[in-house]
Amino acid sequence: MGILVAIEGLDGAGKNTIARRIVAEATDRGLSVTSTTFPSYGTHLTADLAAEALHGEHGDLAQSAYAMALLFALDRREARSELAAALDTSDLLLCDRYVASNAAYSAARLGEGPDGDVVTWVRDLEFGRFALPRPAHQLLLGVPPEVAMERAEGRAAADAARARDAYERDADLQTRVYRSYLALADASWMSDWTVADGDDAVAAVLALLPPS
Repeated sequence: MGILVAIEGLDGAGKNTIARRIVAEATDRGLSVTSTTFPSYGTHLTADLAAEALHGEHGDLAQSAYAMALLFALDRREARSELAAALDTSDLLLCDRYVASNAAYSAARLGEGPDGDVVTWVRDLEFGRFALPRPAHQLLLGVPPEVAMERAEGRAAADAARARDAYERDADLQTRVYRSYLALADASWMSDWTVADGDDAVAAVLALLPPS
């Protein structure tokens, strides 16, 4: 039975880069790793609907924090069997974003803390009603919002297919989301957390794994 580790952080924080490094180093140790990314754009309809809403489609759908959170939660619910199978067959299931992203963005949008109504709702919906596996550990990439946003903007300028959505373009929201993430980490929401970046972030996850 493996462990689920979630990598959290803002768009542009480098989650994909850190995930690739963790996978490579864990594999070099002889460990089996399954990695996945949420939202599952291009795979699950619910994720694609959310993306479309954040790019101005579907009327006022994106104006509702709860509606958007539900779409992202349903995206993970569609992957529940795959997540369970990965935990059965791999030493490590590494998720590039997981449930805490829903909690952080929703709390930031509604001005609530880690003990607020929407965070409780996300927890009860995803871990309760949808029975998603709980993370063994959560890694928050400690990249300041201004740095993450600059990276995301540069990425979008270099690749027309990576146009920033409404969340990514909102500097004030990104700052509030980062604070929400830090509050969740400080509260040890759903697991222990590590706040780190670069080599320290990779080492924190590798330390959770069995020796080679």
